[in-house]
Amino acid sequence: MKNPKIAVKNLHKAFGDKTVLDGVDLEIASGESLVVIGGSGTGKSVLIKCIQGLITPDSGSIKIDGFETIGAERKDAEKFYAKMGMLFQGGALFDSLTVWENVAFGLIENQKMSRKQAKEMAIKYLHQVGLSADVADLSPSELSGGMQKRVGLARAIATQPDIIFFDEPTTGLDPIMADVINDLIINSVKKIGASALTITHDMASARKIADRIAMLYKGKIVWQGTVEELKKTDNPYVIQFMNGSSQGPIKVEL
Repeated sequence: MKNPKIAVKNLHKAFGDKTVLDGVDLEIASGESLVVIGGSGTGKSVLIKCIQGLITPDSGSIKIDGFETIGAERKDAEKFYAKMGMLFQGGALFDSLTVWENVAFGLIENQKMSRKQAKEMAIKYLHQVGLSADVADLSPSELSGGMQKRVGLARAIATQPDIIFFDEPTTGLDPIMADVINDLIINSVKKIGASALTITHDMASARKIADRIAMLYKGKIVWQGTVEELKKTDNPYVIQFMNGSSQGPIKVEL
């Protein structure tokens, strides 16, 4: 891939005796949506945290726009981390802040925008994810799970990031609301032209929002390809995962 937005090469990370990432190679093009699938405990969240600079890998390379972040001075790498947005699995909204203050958090804290202007921007992004201005002054606890996800998405796109991470974006939602969130993710990412990296075990979501899909198992990428290639694959790991079968090369540790 020429000039990838994110390039991960031979990435390793262990915690004590447990190897979590064991030579991961991944590239994401500018404006591309890559979905990483895999079961619980396969290293998906650790991969995202390494790219975001929250966890230091043991070895390997992570380049953002060609800049090597591993081993770089923190102040130099921060310029690239500042280009990132995140939709957390549980929404991770601040209970002590109103809905609009949650959405505008990055605008106020990082971009030093005035509260008045930030509230106007927050309401604009709430509209973009299908929420009215009426919810702006509510607290997160007054919202349903689906509405909290939408607020989390509005916060993720409010700073117009170059890269957005989605951590299990449809977990805990009914199938209809999950599909609504998938559509919002697609539309929001396209609108700002961001590159997207999603981790999920929801195959319906993966097929809908991905340009490409990669499967992580025991710290390695065991398959990657387009959604069309996914339909035709004979990879036993992918087939077992898609079918939700206990029989196959993926062994569940009991």
